[in-house]
Amino acid sequence: MKQTNTLPLSGISVLEFGHTVMGPTCGMILADMGAEVIKIEKAPQGDDTRRLKGFGAGFFVYLNRNKKSLAVDLKSPEGLGVIKRLVKYADVLVENFGPGTIDRLGLGYETCSGLNPKLIYCALKGFMPGPYEKRPALDEVVQMMAGLAYMTGPSGRPLRAGASVTDIMGGCFGVIGILAALHQRSLTGKGTIVRASLFESVAFLVGQHMAVAAVTGQAPPPMPERGRTWSIYDLFETRDGEQVFLGVTSDRHWQRMCEVFGFTDWADDKRLSTNQSRIEARDWFLPKLAKRLGAFSKDKLINMALKAQIPVAAVARPQDLLEDEHLNASEGLVTTTLPNGNQGKLPKIPLQMEGCDFGLRQDPPKVGQGGAEFLEKAGLTPEEIERLRKDGVLVTCPE
Repeated sequence: MKQTNTLPLSGISVLEFGHTVMGPTCGMILADMGAEVIKIEKAPQGDDTRRLKGFGAGFFVYLNRNKKSLAVDLKSPEGLGVIKRLVKYADVLVENFGPGTIDRLGLGYETCSGLNPKLIYCALKGFMPGPYEKRPALDEVVQMMAGLAYMTGPSGRPLRAGASVTDIMGGCFGVIGILAALHQRSLTGKGTIVRASLFESVAFLVGQHMAVAAVTGQAPPPMPERGRTWSIYDLFETRDGEQVFLGVTSDRHWQRMCEVFGFTDWADDKRLSTNQSRIEARDWFLPKLAKRLGAFSKDKLINMALKAQIPVAAVARPQDLLEDEHLNASEGLVTTTLPNGNQGKLPKIPLQMEGCDFGLRQDPPKVGQGGAEFLEKAGLTPEEIERLRKDGVLVTCPE
């Protein structure tokens, strides 16, 4: 892909008051696309996700590349004054604080838009304005509330999805809103407020199931118990103890499978000639198919399915993607410096545009790294910055 030095959002400045996943996701996508994103962290230690362990240990390093950092004491009048000066200069502000927090800090939409009428103000919350808007929210909470957990696990065992899908999707919708608002501003000259939320994002995800209920009048069952649309849409265990998924979703798939796998006795069996007849024959047919496929190794089964042009996948773990041949060949991973100084591969945003490289330009920043440069752009003098740093209002560090 031919590359240029200019990314789509070059020249756009963003103040990101993001924490955990939702806000940082929004900010990272904007940064990857070329915006100058300043991550506003609390002084002096920076964002709490820098120190998370366990399930959250990767949050900061994954979601904060290509950003600059500025640590500010937002509870001090001097710190608040600094932020208000930055608001006058910025194009976009992103925040995902809990209900009412940003207003208590003195940085609500009305205040910020008064300082800068051209500002795009993106509020990422648990809920849109309405009866629930003051509730605290988490990814797992809204997955339960909006039916995603119910649809993921079997009856009586609701199960959250295996990634922070709601937080990430909410952040993505925040980006969509910001891009739309930037375009609108180019026409009107005015900024606006953009809202995206966790609960409504999950409702959007389960909309396909809501539509089933609306169309059929019947409640859709959880995914593990859904009715059969395809005759073969299952996991199979291989000779070497691995699991492989096969999806035979057309009669042409079935014919090619019989030819490549040598299932000559089934190729002309009228009981198996159509997708529907194979569904009706699953009680006796599927165990026999599982036995035949279980004679192959994982690699052999995948290669034969690919030869037959049948959808196929081994069951992978996230760490397997580090060496995935496609992600590496398509440059879908970027090598990032980890907190311990080692190097690790992490996914790019899943987007390509001709002439653009949405890759790594800067590792996740240290606390305060790059912030002084933005302060100077916003009109603070080096002497002011140094005084605020000595007073503990700001934390900055060199590149």
